[in-house]
Formats: sequence, C-alpha cells, structure tokens
Amino acid sequence: MNKRGLIIIVVGLVLVGISLSIAMSIVPSNISGPNDLSMATLFEGMFDEVTNEIQIMPGELAYVSYGASSYDTPLLWGIQIIDFKSADGLLIKISNIFGDDFGEFVMSEPILFEALEIVQSDTLNFEIQNIGSRPVNIVVMFSEDPENTDALSDPDSPIMNIVLPFAISGVLLLLGIIISIIGTIVVLVDLKNNFNNKRNF
Repeated sequence: MNKRGLIIIVVGLVLVGISLSIAMSIVPSNISGPNDLSMATLFEGMFDEVTNEIQIMPGELAYVSYGASSYDTPLLWGIQIIDFKSADGLLIKISNIFGDDFGEFVMSEPILFEALEIVQSDTLNFEIQNIGSRPVNIVVMFSEDPENTDALSDPDSPIMNIVLPFAISGVLLLLGIIISIIGTIVVLVDLKNNFNNKRNF
C-alpha cells in the first residue's frame, strides 16, 4: 500500500505540534488557566494607564476616571474580571465631567475592550456596577491612540515578543491542519484505488 498519505498526515501533525509548542512557550509558567492571564501583564507597554485591582461587591458601584489628553484619536479602554466565573457581570456607564453620555456596556465575559473617539482632551468617568451574585476584582486599562503606540513600533517591546510568535504559531497550526486533511484524503483515495485494483484481479 502507498504510504504517501500517512507521511503527509505525519508532516501535518508535526507542524501542529510545533505550533502548540510555540504557543505554550509564550505563556508564563505561573499561568494555570485562562482566568490567570492578566492582559495588562501580557501586553505590557500597550496601555498608558492600568488601575490596581478594584473589588466590587454585588450590586455596588466603583468609579474610575481617566483624563484623555489626545485630540481626534481613539481611546481604547478595557476591563478584566480577575478569576472570572460564569455568573459574573458588570454594567459600565461612561460620561464626561460635563455629563455627556458616552454609552452603556454590559459585560458578561472575562474581558471587554471598546474604543471611543475622543475629539478633544476630556476626563471620562466610568461607573462600574457589579450585576453578578458574588464579589469581583477588576482591572481597568486605557490606551490613547493604540495604533501608534511605541509598543507596536518597537520590535523588542513585550507585546511584539508575544504577537509575532503567536502569529507564527497560528500560521503553523492552520498549515498543519490543512496538510493533515490533505493526507487523510490521499489515504482514502489510495485505499479506494487499492480496493478497486484487488477487485479487478
């Protein structure tokens, strides 16, 4: 029987294994699960300001303010619930010092990122309510004009040291899966041809 299909499958699986090895080497050794991942630490240098952990009891509010100094640039803000559980939830209302409404957001996932267009320097107030049933600890992150941050232009920055290997890992994973599928198809075609040849004899 022709072994070309099995060889192709093995090559694909090797690429998948290399991809997973690269991805695992990026994640710090003290990370035991997705809830332990700190976005502020993982993407160090990406954010202009990161709050300390803030605990909010069920039904209570926490307030965070951020003074945006840029003009006509997006402000990327994010909230992470540390040690997230499925029943956790936050209600976030954003306004400025003049009482202008910048939106209301419901968060039911571990991490939420949104962008606001800032037309002038302004102080934004974030009213964060715990709508879940247990106390939660959160971290709030801010980045002005994230597309032009030094973290993306400096090849030696922590974020680039993470993004590039993850991109390579993703390409290898996709390539490995495609090659494995091709190998499986080749194996099935060879088996069919082999069966037909035996039947003709």
